[in-house]
Amino acid sequence: MSGTPANPRQLLLAAFEAAVAAADPLKVLAAHLPAPDRLTGGRTVAVGAGKAAASMALAVEQHWPAQADLSGLVVTRYAHGLPCRRIEVLEAGHPVPDAAGEQAAERILTLAGGLSSQDLLLVLVSGGGSSLLSLPVAGVPMADLKQVTQGLLASGAPIQEMNIVRKHLSRIQGGRLAQATSARVLALVVSDVAGDDLSAIASGPCAADPSTYRDALEVLRRWNVTAPPCVADHLLRGAQGLVDETPKPGDPVFQRVEHRMIATARGSLLAAARVFEAAGIRAVVLGDTITGEARDVAQVLGAISREIAGHDSPFTRPVALLSGGECTVTLRGQGRGGRCSEFLLALARELDAVPGAWALAADTDGIDGIEDNAGALLTPDTLARAGAAGLDARRRLDDNDGHGFFSALGDLVVTGPTRTNVNDFRAILLLPQ
Repeated sequence: MSGTPANPRQLLLAAFEAAVAAADPLKVLAAHLPAPDRLTGGRTVAVGAGKAAASMALAVEQHWPAQADLSGLVVTRYAHGLPCRRIEVLEAGHPVPDAAGEQAAERILTLAGGLSSQDLLLVLVSGGGSSLLSLPVAGVPMADLKQVTQGLLASGAPIQEMNIVRKHLSRIQGGRLAQATSARVLALVVSDVAGDDLSAIASGPCAADPSTYRDALEVLRRWNVTAPPCVADHLLRGAQGLVDETPKPGDPVFQRVEHRMIATARGSLLAAARVFEAAGIRAVVLGDTITGEARDVAQVLGAISREIAGHDSPFTRPVALLSGGECTVTLRGQGRGGRCSEFLLALARELDAVPGAWALAADTDGIDGIEDNAGALLTPDTLARAGAAGLDARRRLDDNDGHGFFSALGDLVVTGPTRTNVNDFRAILLLPQ
């Protein structure tokens, strides 16, 4: 294949839009609902949590038989709600939990506990649910759960390891929601986790948990996170067998639980690849599980890009390198950067001498970290324009200020909440000189 797009910026943005659309519950959820003739005739209660929870709830309402019973409650991030008629939508704190999420989780647990074996619990799970579905165990106040969450976020710990701790401080995660009900459970899942591990997505409210209290203590030790005394005491008592473990693989409770994956990072990468292919550019999906420190991932992908630009190996230009997976950022400075803008700022330095190099990195939920942008764009003249504007890329990177850097250049990607989340999207477009 060959070809040079007239507008590489627009091509990158179109690929990102396709990636988001492929994970939009309003477009993909209906095919995974139970057929009307499979309904038990009992009650159906829909509950859920995550950045996609409101759009998932609305999709259920749009396709649920009008005459069939349906009610429920979901919780999503502030400003991510949508108007629903039969399923109540609440908003709460993310990425740090708050009292609104705690109250919503308490109500969800109560709804699940009120169902019988003749009923259906429809669980709508998506990324962000770990924070939004926070219901701490007895003896751990929300303030202390917030503290340990903030410590884990700042440490650079990967989401799977963070969720090991959170599951062992929760009354509803780590399979405990499924454990709390007598109903048949159908969980529809939008995955934001590398490898689509059900036990890690939203901390697996209906999934068997293979991790232990000892694992949770090891995560805190490994990432040098000092837990409040009540948190440390609870985890230690669990490790000593004085507190019940989360339900494990093989537990009979999961015989009445079914999970259906409705959207994944890989599906979104393949949708983006089709946009590049339609423009006559080869698209290479490097993987949907590329994780690690954002600047380290940039170093590796930058090295691959330089090899292509310098030697047309292992791919010839034009080519688009696509990847997904959640990077981490260890906070060292005071800047306003999310992991996507941090990756892109580090990549800018790696590709400084590579002509014809463009890139986009953005979070499919529309929010890079805690900022108002989804991510940013890198152009062949990014560093030249930055120098002319008096922006020091190295200093901004040391300060974790990717947001400020790309904002000053007018290269932020702003979408607003997309109400879905299949993690980070990265595209490096290498064009002939």
